[in-house]
Amino acid sequence: MFLAYASHQGQALLDCALYLLKDWTNDRERGQGAGVPEKQPCATKPQLARQLLERAFNAQVLAAWVTGDSVYGEDRRRRLWLEAQERAYVLAVSGKEYVWQGWQQRQVQTVLAALPADGWTRLSAGVGPKGLRWSAWRWLPWARPMRPAWRRWLLLRRSVSDPTDLTAYVVFAPHASALEAVVRVAGRRWTVESCFEAAKGEVGLDQYEVRSWTGWDRHITLALWAYALLTVLRAAPLPPEEPKKTWLPPTPSSLAAFKATRGLVCH
Repeated sequence: MFLAYASHQGQALLDCALYLLKDWTNDRERGQGAGVPEKQPCATKPQLARQLLERAFNAQVLAAWVTGDSVYGEDRRRRLWLEAQERAYVLAVSGKEYVWQGWQQRQVQTVLAALPADGWTRLSAGVGPKGLRWSAWRWLPWARPMRPAWRRWLLLRRSVSDPTDLTAYVVFAPHASALEAVVRVAGRRWTVESCFEAAKGEVGLDQYEVRSWTGWDRHITLALWAYALLTVLRAAPLPPEEPKKTWLPPTPSSLAAFKATRGLVCH
């Protein structure tokens, strides 16, 4: 699992965690043979995601939003944890997830089925491999959080080419947030995939054949550092180009100028 960071200056992979099955964490002898840390517990993907975010927040990483796919969006405890810290999020959810509308709890797929054909706004969620990602968007308010200055929304995306292709997101953000800003955050969810593609091609992220935790950790750490360095170098402004020097005859000294007026020669 990887935690990616995206900004207008570039993107990078901040951190990662290896998802281990119970066969590894329960078999201590097997784990020791592979170098797995003794106190490494078995954790689900949402639990690992929280660990990665905690490390980033504790390191004072500046992040205005958190986004991710439905594996993490449907973890309500993780969403409440983010809300308790006033961390804005845009997280995808499947149609099986439930949201509160008024005093009624409704399944997302039921909300999607009842949406009218009008009332959608065409917006771009960012640049993709084929250019801008255009879709139709709308959002609906749902249960208010305990924090007065914040709101929750159900964000909905409809494909331009196929109106039956619908995607839902749950949103927690300051009440003055604009739909355009939230849509851009939703588009950042693909940052991880683009980071994978770049890191594999530029720093060999996937080029390891190891049989131990230590070997894997060292390779991944080095690859993450190298990719981050490339991102920083790309974002840094280029140094100003020095002006080309042209040859000029030496400026005569005041003594040489005086002798020249008298018809004298300097040796």
